[in-house]
Amino acid sequence: MTILLTGSSGFVGRAILRDAQKSGLNIRPVFRSMDDVCVHSNSVLVPDLDATTDWALALKDVKVVIHVAAIPYAERKETLELLNWYRKINVEGTVNLARQASAQGVKRFIFISSVKVNGESTLIGSPFTAEGEIHPRGAYALTKAEAELKLKQITNETGMELTVIRPPMIYGPGVKGNMSLLVNSVRRGLPLPFGKVNKNRRSMVSIYNLVDLILVCINHPKAANQTFLISDGEDLSTSELLKKIANALGRPIHLFSFPVALLSLIAKLIGKSKSSERLLGSLQVDIHITCELLNWSPSLSMDEALRRSFGGCGC
Repeated sequence: MTILLTGSSGFVGRAILRDAQKSGLNIRPVFRSMDDVCVHSNSVLVPDLDATTDWALALKDVKVVIHVAAIPYAERKETLELLNWYRKINVEGTVNLARQASAQGVKRFIFISSVKVNGESTLIGSPFTAEGEIHPRGAYALTKAEAELKLKQITNETGMELTVIRPPMIYGPGVKGNMSLLVNSVRRGLPLPFGKVNKNRRSMVSIYNLVDLILVCINHPKAANQTFLISDGEDLSTSELLKKIANALGRPIHLFSFPVALLSLIAKLIGKSKSSERLLGSLQVDIHITCELLNWSPSLSMDEALRRSFGGCGC
């Protein structure tokens, strides 16, 4: 069985490709650069992802598509132009691929979405669920939600199976963003003002556990036409996370107490409200349906995943 993987050069795609090949799966990676194609066997070149992309060669004899390629989330000023740019790739490009996949006889389409489809935050003890209402905010989340809806329409019309996976913040070797900043700050021994940020709760997922679930969904019969949330199964406060990072690095942690409300105000004044929300607020996901339906559980604890991700590396 041939499996098409888009986004093979990205953070998630590289990890899927590595573990799929280790597992002996017949995976066909898609790259945008000829340099990547030249060093990966069985790969194909698809320079662009939009409504006009021709997938005929890439989809030949393919039975499963794992669609990772997208414009990733980044903090940008929300404009109509930005939304249209995201929509061109994340929605129109995805729909075009799915329609051609169904026409070519693809059995299952696995779409890597985002928990941002559910929303940006939760109340402690009231986690997001896969069947709950969605509240996407911003161009990235809106276009992921639109893509999910259109994919469901296509699969309802064609019979192609759809599996949607909505991860929260993903971490692992080479990750960027807030997690990279936290890891580097702890590694450098910087004092951090998060001693009082000990009541929020956030779900995260390591790249190892995410890839493990994705590979399970390739063949599992109960993954058909389902939406799954995923996490490492441990919800931590920011101060707890920093202590775990320090433990993984084998470094002391230097936390001092600073009023949470004042941290939030300072972040707002310097235009970093969204970043602070992810450090100070809560976002929990409920993964019990994922675990029960697929007979799956996170293969690595967060402690072990953090150690593998950052212990001894130069991230």
